[in-house]
Amino acid sequence: MYSEIITDVFFDLDHTLWDFEKNSALTFKKILVENNVAVDLSGFLEVYVPANLIFWKLYREEKITKEELRYQRLRSVFDKMGHAITDGAVHKLSDDYIANLPSYNHLFPYTVEILEYLKPKYKLHIITNGFKEIQNKKLKNSNIDIYFNQIINSEMAGVKKPNPIIFELALNSASATAEKSIMIGDSLEADIIGAKTMGFSTIHFNAHNGPQHEICPIIHHLREIKTFL
Repeated sequence: MYSEIITDVFFDLDHTLWDFEKNSALTFKKILVENNVAVDLSGFLEVYVPANLIFWKLYREEKITKEELRYQRLRSVFDKMGHAITDGAVHKLSDDYIANLPSYNHLFPYTVEILEYLKPKYKLHIITNGFKEIQNKKLKNSNIDIYFNQIINSEMAGVKKPNPIIFELALNSASATAEKSIMIGDSLEADIIGAKTMGFSTIHFNAHNGPQHEICPIIHHLREIKTFL
């Protein structure tokens, strides 16, 4: 479908290639015990996962800072659970979370298979809103850094997806054009609409089983990319 015109394939990282929810759960399992925080892990994650998405949206929209994101997403969960915890303990958990998260390396099924398939045919790149200090560690520890030519993060760009500036930076860094590029990601707002606005082709990896749409092709497994590229 796209194979005759595309030269560059841009991927989101978290929730698209790197299994954020699984790695995040393993991180909390470790640090909650180490910090003697007596909460049920499954109950904690049930509150944390949607809260994290909400605070990331605020961060993406420049409504909160990185520091506020890291603190508030945890503080709000403990408050909602009615679990008493000091601000100092919340900040310690936040620091431990960032320090430990990249050490886990679970990927979505077929990630390596699809990267091996694409690498000989296209230049591959990453565009991520994640924090600079941990995204490269995630790529390296999961052994997929070798597949990517350019890794663009929001801190380099000074803005976050879906802001056009980060897509412009990615294209310039890759010496690519939007007309010959495709963006593959899980966020309809940040990855798909953001890239389409810039003229990219797009494939939506519907990792969260969100509502159907006709904005672009939707896939539920990374192997399905072979249908289009």
